[in-house]
Amino acid sequence: MKSGIVLLLFISAAFAAAAVGALFAPGAWYVQLAKPVWNPPAWIFAPVWTLLYISIGVSGWLVWRRTGLLANAAFTAFTVQLLLNATWSWLFFGLHRPALAFADIVLLWVSILVTLLLFWRVTWLAGAMLIPYLAWVSFATLLNWTLWRMNV
Repeated sequence: MKSGIVLLLFISAAFAAAAVGALFAPGAWYVQLAKPVWNPPAWIFAPVWTLLYISIGVSGWLVWRRTGLLANAAFTAFTVQLLLNATWSWLFFGLHRPALAFADIVLLWVSILVTLLLFWRVTWLAGAMLIPYLAWVSFATLLNWTLWRMNV
């Protein structure tokens, strides 16, 4: 039972980052931006991020099951990437600052990679579960850069 509760706590932590991001919806400012032809349709973001947040939470839980909270560096990286994830929406959609959001997402990408590698050392499955997240944020980084440069 304890393991199930901790799983819910890890998934809740991931969705807490989502909740902060949801406070800053794209809105009219984003709609009027020039966008590349490869910009994804708006409907795709919610299902993709839902799956990613579940995966992020489960990966943290898998590491916890192996180490408890003794994997300090891994959980520090995990926390940092969640904080940077939550901050991006505020910078991009809230403040309308794509340059600052780009700096944040680059740091986010690095923190995801560090988390992935540290988690992989504990259990390969936890690290592997972060690969889609890293891939999506890689794409989002390119998109952020492109939107910033197209709308300077």
